[in-house]
Parts: sequence; structure tokens; C-alpha cells
Amino acid sequence: MAKKKNYPLNYVKRFSSLREMIDMAAKEAGDKPAFRYRVGDKDVSVSYSEFRLDVLALGTGLSELGVDTEHIAIISENRYDWINVYIAVLCSAGVFVPVDKDLPDGDKVHVLLHSDSHVLFFSGAQEKFVRENIERLPDIKYFIGLDLEEDDGDRILSFRALKARGAKLFVNGDGSYLAKTRDKNELKMLVYTSGTTGMAKGVMLSEHNLISSVYYGMQVADVKDSCLSVLPYHHTYEAVPGILVAIHHHATVCINDSLKNVLKNLNYYRPEYIYLVPAFAEVFYKRIWAGARAQKKDKILRFLIGFSNALRKIGIDLRGLLFTSVTSNFGGKLKMIVCGGAPIRPETGKFFDSIGIPLFNGYGITECSPLVSVNREKTNDTSTVGTVLDCCEIRFDDVSEDGEGEICVRGDIVMLGYYKDPESTAAAFTEDGFFRTGDYGLMNKNGQLVITGRKKNLIVLTNGKNIFPEEIENYIYSIPYVEDAIVYSIKNASGQETALASEVYPNADAVKEAGITDVHARLKADIEKVCAELPSYKHISKVYVRDIPFEKTTSNKIKRSSALYNKNDK
Repeated sequence: MAKKKNYPLNYVKRFSSLREMIDMAAKEAGDKPAFRYRVGDKDVSVSYSEFRLDVLALGTGLSELGVDTEHIAIISENRYDWINVYIAVLCSAGVFVPVDKDLPDGDKVHVLLHSDSHVLFFSGAQEKFVRENIERLPDIKYFIGLDLEEDDGDRILSFRALKARGAKLFVNGDGSYLAKTRDKNELKMLVYTSGTTGMAKGVMLSEHNLISSVYYGMQVADVKDSCLSVLPYHHTYEAVPGILVAIHHHATVCINDSLKNVLKNLNYYRPEYIYLVPAFAEVFYKRIWAGARAQKKDKILRFLIGFSNALRKIGIDLRGLLFTSVTSNFGGKLKMIVCGGAPIRPETGKFFDSIGIPLFNGYGITECSPLVSVNREKTNDTSTVGTVLDCCEIRFDDVSEDGEGEICVRGDIVMLGYYKDPESTAAAFTEDGFFRTGDYGLMNKNGQLVITGRKKNLIVLTNGKNIFPEEIENYIYSIPYVEDAIVYSIKNASGQETALASEVYPNADAVKEAGITDVHARLKADIEKVCAELPSYKHISKVYVRDIPFEKTTSNKIKRSSALYNKNDK
């Protein structure tokens, strides 16, 4: 069993239910903005007291319809109304089902049918899908349009009208919504995973799972006063550590309206922290250096980083002064970026720490509600995913000669199982109740978890060497003009994995800026250079250049099956 190093935990106020958490926030931070968002040029602010009333109004409206104990789904882009529905259902006796808006229509229908959803909230952008597929969804009692001004028949209702009716009923003494509860160990949230192959499985999370993720996560994670909320809400990473943690901390959540506006909104809202996937941080990193080179200031920036880091070693921290021209691009108040979902390149992690906006990498998986570990402020090491939550037991199965094994988790954050799929549930757990994550890793000497790769991506060469392609891909991503890359094995006629190939999609603008004329030749040389320190069996034998982007999952992960080239290349 992996041991966790002792460390002082953050104090976190206990709460027994999500409804109590909302009540606490309204009582302790009533007038403070809970959420900010823009409608056109108008900046809308919703206080914690107002948010609680919105939750009660919508919940009472659902109770009046007689569906507050049902499975309730939503398909929508990130917006305040999504959060209103999310919290209202979590605080009800019903089950919340977030559906990825970017799924193909057939997959959306499958999720809605498989999840036994009886209510569907939808945004204006999803109205076409609803009207075209309404006959395929006979079990949906009500389709509730977030942007509809009024009801359209008996089944298609207006969100605003429903909420208004609920508010009136609640003010007049209707306590039906508050009277109903659900066992905290029963299904509360049903999240469909976005796998790279096959149909998604429904992950069953209980209210106890969600409460544990918030409480124990905040013991090891550091949360500031305001955040920019960017990642898709249907992913548990943003829905739980993002939204629920912010509410319990009484932080202000600023809702980003579009991925293309992230930098614009960082400057507009000037938040203190943000949750991102490492790919976002990598884009910021490359953009900063590209801008410095364009202005002939890259040498100055390197000098200042070296100078600043030398001063920090003797206790003098001037990062806030020396790097204002860089950090002002992020609003000027950003104190940390919390990353999850993939490894952070050491070079990128060191850079952001050097300019005073440290990256804190964490590890999670939907089946674990989703947080398992996260780095802490005083012991931050971006080569790791940090300290494991205090409610978790971690062990490593099938340990290799390098000390790496499959990460198995047991504890309060682990799911109930897969919805209506007992076979997959049984396969996902060991006999003694540990969840098999499918990720490989180890614990370092400081008690921090290190992720080395995905079990399903493992390459075993004919010489018996085990290779996780993610490690080598990290080196390739350090090449400035590489936008996306994958590493895979070259197989011989017998299907044996004999060597490694890399397929790369370069950034056309970066290639042009660098004056590269022969992309393949330059890429081959640069990959050989960045991988030179690796053992020879991890070197790349063949390099392929793509002229179209990789196909990706809705969580922005490359589908490895979308490689263009023949993996049986001899």
C-alpha cells in the first residue's frame, strides 16, 4: 500500500449535504457576487443570496411539475442557467445528468435514453436537435428551453416561465421542494465518460461522493477569491472542483463565454485563479515566447527569469515587479493555474512559476468524482500530480521493474459503478474494492503521486521494454511549432512492436514565422534533438507530418485511432 507523507491540512468547514452548503454560502457571504457573466455589453452579477433564491425557485417549479425526483438532463453551453439547473437538481431528490453538447445527435439520444432521463433542459443552440428528435425521446416528459420566452405546448416549456412560477409558489409558502430528500449514498449525478473508443459509460456518483470530493479536496488544494470558469461544465473537473469548491469557498465564479475569449476575459474579470487543461497552458506558454521573439525581447525575458530565480534563492522575490508586462496579459491578478487531465511539461511548469503564476497539476478521473490528488502551494512539483486526498487509499498493481504500476483507488470519492452495466462495474474493481484507474504511476520519495501513462497506450517492444508514449510526446511538444503529436509503435508482419513512430500536426503560423521550408526534415532533426537524452529504445525511428488536425474527443484528447499512417509499417 502506498504511504502518504504527513502534511498540515487546510481547515475546511464541514457540511452534511449540498443543500446545507448552499445555505451556508448564502448566510456567510450573502451580498458577495457568486457569479458574474456578460450579456452583450452588460455585466451581470448574482449574489450568493440571489443564487440561493434562484435555486429554490427552479426547484419548486420542478416540484410543481412533479419531476423533482426524476433523472433530469441538460444540454447547453457554459452559462449561469446551466449552474442554476445543476445546483437545483443536486439539492433535490432527483438525479442530475449533464450531456456533452458536442456529441453527435445519435449519441445524445443514446445518452438520454440510456440514462432514463425524464426532463431535458436545453439552450437555444440545441433547439434544432430537440425538435428534430422529440419523437425519438418518448420518455422525456418535459423539454425546458433556457432561451424560450414562453411555453410551446404541453411538453416544451419555458425555463424562465417555470422559474417564475416556482418563485411565486415558494414565496407563498410552497415547501414541497425542501421537503424531499434523497439518501446521500444513492445515485445523485450520472456522468457519461467521453472515451476514445466505443460508446460512453454512465458513471454513477452519489451526493456523498461529491461532498467528499469538495471537503477533502479543499484540505489539500488552495482556493483564491475569484476564478474564471472556462472548461466545459458537463465535465466533472469543472463541475465539482470548479463550481462546487468555489461555492463552498464563497469565491466569485466569472463565466467565460467562449474559448476564443479566454485571454480577453482574463483581462476583463481579472481573476485570481483558473482551472485549465495543460494544453491551454502550453498555448499560453508558446504564445508568450512567440510574442517575445516578435518584439526581439526573448533574450531579455530569459535574462530576467535567470536573474529573478537567483534572487529567489536568497529570499528576494521580485516576480511581481519584473514580469508585469507578461502577467498583465492574464489580468494582472492571476495567482495560480490549476491543471488536470494530462502531464505538464517541466519546461512549461518552471516558466510559469518563474513569472509568478505557478501551475498546480492534479490528477482525477470521472469515476473518482473526479479528484484524486493535487499539488499544494508549498510543495508544488509539476512533475507530479501532488498529494492524494486524505479520504483515499492508493495502491499500485502489476508493478514493473521500473516501479510503475496501475493506480488503484479506494475511498469516499470512488463511484457507485457504471449505470446499468454490472459487467463493466465488476471489471473496474478489484476483489477488495479498489477501483482500477487504467493509469500507471508511482509514489515519489516526498509522498507525491507521479503519473507515467495510460495502461491502454502502453507499448511493449520486442526487447521487453515498456514505453508510455505520453512521456516521449511531452518532449516533442517542447518543439515550438508542434501543435499536436502522438507516438505509437511500428509493428512487423507478426504484429510485434519493433520501433517507434511519431505523427505530428505542425502549427502553420509558427512554421512560417520560423522560416521553415522543409517541415519533415526540420521536424525529424528537432525530434532527434529533444529526445537525445532518452534511452535509445525510446528514440523515434519514423516521423510523419499531418496536414489536417487530429480527430479529438469532446474533452480535447487526441483519438489515437485517427492516425493517418499505417502502424504496421515495416
